[in-house]
Amino acid sequence: MPRTLAQLRVGQSSRVTAVSLQGAKRTRMQELGFLPGAQVIALQESPFGDPVAYGVMDTVIALRRSDAACIEIE
Repeated sequence: MPRTLAQLRVGQSSRVTAVSLQGAKRTRMQELGFLPGAQVIALQESPFGDPVAYGVMDTVIALRRSDAACIEIE
């Protein structure tokens, strides 16, 4: 079972290996910088744990854990 972005804890970083979404959602994630090979770091968790702020390509993006679970990492 591959690791996903949702499993990354605050302060940890990894590289994206695949985006397991389809259609417009996949395109949007790629436009935001979640591309294979991109370095991602978990920056901050909201008080209730969802969403989580990730740093990717010099940008901070907040994602729901359900969406982060569709992005595979090393």
